[in-house]
Amino acid sequence: MSTIRDRQRMIDGIESEVAYTRTMIGRDHLDPRVMAVMQEVPREEFVPPEQTRFAFDNGPLSIGYGQTISQPYIVALMTDLLQIKPDHSILEIGTGSGYQTAILSLLCRQVYTLELIPELSEMAQRRFTEMGYENINAQTGNGYLGWSEHAPYDGIIVTAAASHIPPALVEQLKPGGKLVIPVGQPYAHQELMLIEKDQEGNSYPQNILGVAFVPLVDNSEHPR
Repeated sequence: MSTIRDRQRMIDGIESEVAYTRTMIGRDHLDPRVMAVMQEVPREEFVPPEQTRFAFDNGPLSIGYGQTISQPYIVALMTDLLQIKPDHSILEIGTGSGYQTAILSLLCRQVYTLELIPELSEMAQRRFTEMGYENINAQTGNGYLGWSEHAPYDGIIVTAAASHIPPALVEQLKPGGKLVIPVGQPYAHQELMLIEKDQEGNSYPQNILGVAFVPLVDNSEHPR
């Protein structure tokens, strides 16, 4: 179990990163609602047992299958960029351990989340059930294609780096909605981007910050 000190250390680390990157991200603090939820969700429950003691460090951690749980600062920043409201419907691409999903679920009405790796998706779904997160709908699927059944979404968040902005995700975004996605090649420069869609359906991309994510895999041409 984490302690109040553990969680406060994580929050302090996020705030330090925000101060350091404020000129790049265009803000000197994150939404208090986001920070409160970051402090509430037990991050240690979403990492492998051998990683528990590192759960509140401000860095990414391996969760197996070549995937990671993002560092707390990046989770908080990407969540903040979505500007989530309580009545929003959010699509997440890349469930992973389910940590980012849990953060989103406490801020909006409904989260839909896709994970390409069946084993990770199943583990995350068990966590959601055991921990009482009831407004999460999770399934295994190809994130490049989005989840058209429940579209359009008020916000879409992608937790792996795409080689390009998937057209399906932009199409599934509501007018006025926001897409947050890292774009770039594996092990090369990647940029965290915010794409905003106006009421006429035009989309406007903005570069936010250089990042490093595992690649988003598109298996539509070569499915398992």
